Amino acid sequence: MAIQNRIADFHADMTAWRHHIHENPEVAFEETQTSAFVAGKLSEFGIEVHRGLAGTGVVGVLQGEGRDTGKTIGLRADMDALPMQEENTFAHASKVAGKMHACGHDGHTTMLLGAARYLAETRNFSGTVNFIFQPAEEGAGGGKRMVEEGLFDRFPCDMVFGMHNWPELPPGKMGVRSGPVMAGADRFEITIQGRGGHAAQPHLGVDPVVVAAQLVVAAQTLVSRGLSPVECGVVSITRIHAGTAFNIIPNEVKLAGTVRALTPEIRQQLEDGLRNLVRTLPPVFGATGELVYHLGYPPTINHADPTVIAAAVAAKVAGAENVLGDMGPSMGAEDFAYMLNARPGSYVWLGQGGSALGCSLHNPRYDFNDDVLPMGASYWATLVETVLPRAA
Repeated sequence: MAIQNRIADFHADMTAWRHHIHENPEVAFEETQTSAFVAGKLSEFGIEVHRGLAGTGVVGVLQGEGRDTGKTIGLRADMDALPMQEENTFAHASKVAGKMHACGHDGHTTMLLGAARYLAETRNFSGTVNFIFQPAEEGAGGGKRMVEEGLFDRFPCDMVFGMHNWPELPPGKMGVRSGPVMAGADRFEITIQGRGGHAAQPHLGVDPVVVAAQLVVAAQTLVSRGLSPVECGVVSITRIHAGTAFNIIPNEVKLAGTVRALTPEIRQQLEDGLRNLVRTLPPVFGATGELVYHLGYPPTINHADPTVIAAAVAAKVAGAENVLGDMGPSMGAEDFAYMLNARPGSYVWLGQGGSALGCSLHNPRYDFNDDVLPMGASYWATLVETVLPRAA
C-alpha cells in the first residue's frame, strides 16, 4: 500500500477535522459552517478560494510548480449531512438534533482537504487542480446546480473525479469500474380515481383500491417482462394511501414510488411503460389514472479512459490485488452524474469495512472509518500527480 508519507504524518489532524464536521452536520444548501471551515483550511494551505457557487459550494484552485501545461483536473467531495437523528454516543456524535453525517460526507470532505494540504505543500505536478466541495448531494441536486451555475466554465476541468466510501468493502480495498456505477433515480405519484360507496355494495361503485392493487402487480412486469433478463431496473411502489373507514369504499387511491435504471435508455423505457400502464389499466375497471413523474438524478456513468487512469492509481495506492474491477453497479443514486455528463471522469468506491450494527450508509449508528482517511487522501494526491505529471 502506497500511502503518501506526508499525508500519514497529519492523519491525526485529518481525524480532528472529520470529527469537527461530524459534530456539526448541516443538510442540503445549509452548509454555511462546513463551507466556512473548508474555505478556512484551503486558505491556510495557501490555496486560492472561491465561494458561493450553488450557494454554499467551495472551489479551491491550485497551480503546480512545474511548467504550466494548460491541463486541468477536478476532484469533487460532497459536504452535506442527512436529516436523521444520530444514535451514536461517542464524543464526536452530532450536536444538532435531527441531523447527522450518516453517509460519510464528513470523511469525503476531510480526505479532499488532506490531499489539498499535501499538494499545496509539494506542488509536484504541472497544470491546475480544482478542489470541488459540493453542497446538497442528498437528493437536492447540488451537483446539478454547480454545473448549471458555470462550474466548468469558471474552473475548466479536462477530467473530473469523485469518490464514495463503501462499507461493504473492507478497509484497504477499492472498487473501480467503467460504465454505469450508480442508477438514475426518479420518483412518481399516481392517483386512481374511482367512485366510492358502501363496502357492502361494491357493485354500485368503482373500487379504486382494487384498481390500485392491479396496478401495483402490473407495474412489476415493466421490469420482469419488459426488460431483458440481463438488464437492470427497479420499479418500487412504496406508499399507498386510501380510505377512512372499514366499511367505506373510497373515491380515490394515491400511490407513490421510485424508478431506478442504469442507462438513459432503460430509464426512458420504464417511464414510458409506467405512463402507459396508468393511462390504460384503470379504464378497464371504469376508473381513471393520473401520473405525476419527477425526473431525479440521472445514471452515474464512468468514462472509459479516465477509469483506466483511476484503476491504475488505485492499484498504486491500494495494491493491484486490492482493486476490484468486477463490482456490480449500485441501484442507489448520486448527483456526481451531472458532472460526468458535463466532463469525462470516473467515480470510485473506497472500502471502509463495516458491521451490521453501525457502518451501513444512512444508518443512525453509522460513522466514517478514520483509519482510511490517509488512503483516500493519497488516492486523490496520486491521481493529480499521475494526470498532471510535473513538466520541467
